[in-house]
Amino acid sequence: MRRRIQTSVLVMLCSILAWAQVPGELRLKVLAPDGSAVASNVLLQSGAKDIRKELQTENDGTLTVRGLPQGNYLLEVSAPGFEKRSETLAVRSSIPVKLELRLSLRAVNSRVEVVGKDDELIDRESANRSERIDSATLESGPRPSPGRGIADAVAAQPGWVMEANGVLHPRGSEYQVQYLVDGVPLMDNRSVAFSGSEGEGEVGSVTVRTGSYPAEVGRKLGGVVEVESRQDARKGLHGRATGSVGSFATRELGIDMQYGWKSSALSWSGEGGATDRYLDPPAIENFTNSGTLGSFATRFDHDFGERDQVGVTLRHQFVRFLVPNEVLQEEAGQRIARDTLETAGIASYRHIFSENVLFDLRGMLRDVSAGMKSNADATPIAPFQDRGFREGYLKAAVSLHQGRNEWKAGIEYNETRLHEQFQYFITDPTQFEPGTAGSLNFADRARGRELGAFIQDSLRVGSWTASVGIRWDRYNLLVQESGVSPRLGVSKYFKKLDLAVYASYDRVFQTPAIENLLIASSPDVAVIVGDVLRLPVMPSRGNFYEAGVTKAVAKKVRLNASYYVRQMDEFADDDLLLNTGVSFPIAFHDATIYGAEGKLEIPRWNRFSGFVSYSYMVGRGSLPVTGGLLLGADAVAEAARSGSFRISQDQRNTVNTRFRYEATQRVWVAAGGSYGSGLPTELDSAEGRDAITGVEPAILNRVDFARERVRPSYSVDVSGGVTLLKNERMALRMQVDLQNLTNHLNLINFAGLFSGTAIGVPRSGHFTIKAEF
Repeated sequence: MRRRIQTSVLVMLCSILAWAQVPGELRLKVLAPDGSAVASNVLLQSGAKDIRKELQTENDGTLTVRGLPQGNYLLEVSAPGFEKRSETLAVRSSIPVKLELRLSLRAVNSRVEVVGKDDELIDRESANRSERIDSATLESGPRPSPGRGIADAVAAQPGWVMEANGVLHPRGSEYQVQYLVDGVPLMDNRSVAFSGSEGEGEVGSVTVRTGSYPAEVGRKLGGVVEVESRQDARKGLHGRATGSVGSFATRELGIDMQYGWKSSALSWSGEGGATDRYLDPPAIENFTNSGTLGSFATRFDHDFGERDQVGVTLRHQFVRFLVPNEVLQEEAGQRIARDTLETAGIASYRHIFSENVLFDLRGMLRDVSAGMKSNADATPIAPFQDRGFREGYLKAAVSLHQGRNEWKAGIEYNETRLHEQFQYFITDPTQFEPGTAGSLNFADRARGRELGAFIQDSLRVGSWTASVGIRWDRYNLLVQESGVSPRLGVSKYFKKLDLAVYASYDRVFQTPAIENLLIASSPDVAVIVGDVLRLPVMPSRGNFYEAGVTKAVAKKVRLNASYYVRQMDEFADDDLLLNTGVSFPIAFHDATIYGAEGKLEIPRWNRFSGFVSYSYMVGRGSLPVTGGLLLGADAVAEAARSGSFRISQDQRNTVNTRFRYEATQRVWVAAGGSYGSGLPTELDSAEGRDAITGVEPAILNRVDFARERVRPSYSVDVSGGVTLLKNERMALRMQVDLQNLTNHLNLINFAGLFSGTAIGVPRSGHFTIKAEF
């Protein structure tokens, strides 16, 4: 024991300098030949990152661009009376890149030629593959139900499957999605059934990872969604306002504004929405499915000279909705209401010691609460809930550039205090196993601490790039567990073929979901389900392997292809409480998941752009199961049996596509869609459709009982937009979106013990108008 403590302390001391995931930064100054400042137009672009920014320097010739993903960029600077100048620059870390450019006077009658171009579609010097979604793509994409904008954009990437109610599943994982918001991790469920809007108006970009994780990222590694806030440091007041109306009485309104000074910036954003189709209902009629949500945020950034920066962000969001009824529940008059509130404060400090060393410190305080109430007509169960948690998070950070190396080492601390109160009353005993307790009144509190430390290096030698690191995690919430996670990623670029080959290995240590964890792990709940063993839900451990290629074709098309294998013990999943939308964390004995993915992209070919993504996945898990709130005969039998099964996300074929054409500078049209080959039903085919009661025939027709799967689903979507007004002061744009044009009945899940029944969106439309100033 003493040796283990000494080892833990040694790791902490060796990693007392930490690196946080902070994007890169450019600090530009433009001068005339005599050294005087020149106000200039700046174009910054990267084909590999799909980034194109048209900017302007201040009158003193300075420009600061923050939030830049690491990679190579082409910089073009122009000003009246001067020759245009093009430069290439590399952003390798969060240490700011300083660049001073002197423009040459333009000769009389001289020809202006562009001396560089951005035709690099492959990130040649990265061993960590990711997908990036910029703000323009988020804003011009189809308008989904309120609160689902980011989730829908992520689900279109290869490897991701979206189940009911906007729950994302990367490569078969459940409840193992981590959101990094401005470098601060959010580990709780961010789907619309658990959380409000992420504040899409304040989002600058989203980066998506499903493997080849840096050692700095831990605890939730099914998939990582990195969200960077919009950073616009222009002086004066500027912003945008967006309004939208659509099918199912959907209406949304959002506004975000920024005001910049020489060394400070203040931003504010607010969004709100309401709809009569908030969740994915279990019945075609879409009973009792209204919802309202909103978010408010303010952010202040200040530079104390060139070396010190501070930032403070305050956010509040809420969501209130009714749980959609099944047919029999609607006839009985059931009404179940749920709500979620979240308030968070984030503070950051950054100090630049030198051109090669940067220190970063970030902290967060957050309070989350969720409630549920039922009326007396609820059936077959009337649930009540009041749960929540308070979280404190701290992370210190240092980046060190040394020759060919980019060193990072770190430590982070998280403390959580959670409380849970859950009650139910069974109103229809015929739906449950004889002997099941007719009521339950559960209440508990717990305090947990998590500690993580890492060290890693990114090394570039010629056409080779390697990312090597190791991470240590300590988890102390109901159980005490720790894990050491080595990470390795290697890539090589073949210039003649314009081809990059990469491979990675990730050892992962993943913590259980926090939602309803106390009741799912409590031995006191065993009395309601008979002789079922109740153990605390354990952390998951696993090995992730991946190999792939990225190929550029004719400098216009980029093709990614990869193959992966995931092997996990204590495979995390969730148990859905009937159709209430409330789920409880569980863990299966183990699981193996493998698959292949591909994506063909055209970032920009004249006026044409778009992508097609494809995913193939096979996943099998092994029983028994730990945790959950297993009610009913089927649930008890499932908990007691052994053997293997298809995991609930085992969709073999998934396709997403969207292409856009700019007819003129002011008019564009887009078309796309999605296809899914169908998820497992978790229903024994021997039961057949004749054994199922209370389900509409049209829904039963969407189930292939022989294959024990939901039948394939698809959706065809179109969009169009027009710029009504555009000048130096403001712009006014309009957009129309139509989803599921064929009105195909898409069944997402059916009668699953761990997933329930849910129906996809029918034909619908949205109209959006946006003003920028």
